[in-house]
Amino acid sequence: MKYPCCRKKEETPHCSAVIVAAGSSQRMGSDKLLHNLGIMPVLARTLLAFQDCDLVDEIVVVTRMEKIMEVAGLCKKYRIEKASKVISGGATRMESALAGVSEVKSRAKLIAIHDGARPLVSAELIERTIRAAAQYKAAVPAVKSVDSLKLVDDKDTVTGSVDREQVLRVQTPQVFEADLIKGALSYAAGKKLPLTDDCSAAELMGIKAHVVPGEEDNIKLTTPRDMLFAAAILKDRGEYLADRAWV
Repeated sequence: MKYPCCRKKEETPHCSAVIVAAGSSQRMGSDKLLHNLGIMPVLARTLLAFQDCDLVDEIVVVTRMEKIMEVAGLCKKYRIEKASKVISGGATRMESALAGVSEVKSRAKLIAIHDGARPLVSAELIERTIRAAAQYKAAVPAVKSVDSLKLVDDKDTVTGSVDREQVLRVQTPQVFEADLIKGALSYAAGKKLPLTDDCSAAELMGIKAHVVPGEEDNIKLTTPRDMLFAAAILKDRGEYLADRAWV
């Protein structure tokens, strides 16, 4: 995988970020986004990464109705100055993403959609993906699989192998031209298609996303064990953001 040709910052269209944080956290047992990871909640770390990326102009946070005030307070406490709106999401991730992209500023030419439960994303990865989307209309970060991959039938019997060189693990943020992703998500929602990521919606419109190098640290927190992995990554980084004053 090669990095796309970089453009100067002023040549990159305005990008709005939609942070999808409306999940039920059933496998975590409680709201994982408000769990502390180091000295701050998971969602605060996620938002700070986008706050710190120069190519992001605004942030729209999509959460559950009952969490709107709490998330708005979190944005204020951690000085997420780019947060323009905190809104209620839908019953599915796709519906929440559609709600978010529908609320970005009209001047946005690009929209980055990111899982709130990926708090270790770097500003560099965000910028890399935005620049690629500016060039290719759609861009997604991905990493190679280190495991052998098998096909199985409904009886849990292995029926074949998959060439792992042809398979990637896709991450977020996924970045798209604004009109493209708004149309794609609206179409998918209208058809009630069970899509698990935004790139799949773009594919329905015939758009093939450009792949940029993802980051192994950019894990999605799903189970309590993932919180342990994330804490270990933070310890290895030595990044507790203790230099910021939140009071």
